[in-house]
Amino acid sequence: MRIARIAAIAVLALLAQLGVASAQDWPTRPVTFVVPYAAGGPVDTLARILAARLGDILGQQVVVENVGGAGGMTGSNRVAKAEPNGYTMLMGGSAVLAQNQSLYKRPLYNAATDFAPVTLFADSARVLITRKDLPVGTLPEFIAYAKANQAKLQFGSAGAGSATHIACVMLNMAMGVNVTHVPYRGTAPAMQDIIGGRIDYICDVISTSLPLVRANSVKALALLSPSRSPVIPELATAHEQGLKDFDVDGWNAFFFPKDTPDPVVRRLAQATSDILDAPAVRDAVRAALGAEEFGAVYERGRSRPRDDALALAASAVANPVAAG
Repeated sequence: MRIARIAAIAVLALLAQLGVASAQDWPTRPVTFVVPYAAGGPVDTLARILAARLGDILGQQVVVENVGGAGGMTGSNRVAKAEPNGYTMLMGGSAVLAQNQSLYKRPLYNAATDFAPVTLFADSARVLITRKDLPVGTLPEFIAYAKANQAKLQFGSAGAGSATHIACVMLNMAMGVNVTHVPYRGTAPAMQDIIGGRIDYICDVISTSLPLVRANSVKALALLSPSRSPVIPELATAHEQGLKDFDVDGWNAFFFPKDTPDPVVRRLAQATSDILDAPAVRDAVRAALGAEEFGAVYERGRSRPRDDALALAASAVANPVAAG
């Protein structure tokens, strides 16, 4: 029995050593990068830019897989339940790892315990945009118009529980109105309908809103952030226009399933840090998202330590509004 016990311990020690070696060699095959929204939206666009560059650095293809539904929970749950071997990762954010934890009575996962945070790489400013023919030009005018017409107005989102949904819900609460919500399977179809005048407003990230604003396809009324953005400095914040301290900024981070080997987590964190400062990535983001300055996507949050992502996810359970 003693010999068998020693042999078993020796085998376990060998397997542990092989596991570390395997983690250090990661990846040896393509990595699935889950985006929990439909293709074509801002999160998907950003993910595809980063996936291509990560594939170059890691030496294996990083394949973007769009798994939409439940405001991003369906795709996030796919990662939470995946094997923790480093071959399934999540483009997580404030909506799926903070806000959803309080929106649903029984969330599909626990944001604080079901994921291994890798790195927080972006903060995203949001902007209130309306259809171009809405008869308002400022946030105070919009508030007055919404109060008088709330029964017939509609706002769109990337889906129930998505960041665009929560941002507008918080805005509606601050304005004191109750407006009908129209959920879509992603930001792209919602933007198509606001351009077509089929919905009235949306609270979208500045990176995808800006090209439409510049093209006069929609109107921008307020930046929903604490301070003005360098890419559209003429647009006043909601705070400046009367909604004191209003802030619905979002954040994005990479996550693996819990128990993913630490060497794998650290290698992806380092690879992400490397690409964020690459001029080619900046140019690609600027071209794809229409941002005049790289700051529209990255500068306010790039290259933060992975512990920041963990702190944000963990805080979601106790204080989801602050975390998001």
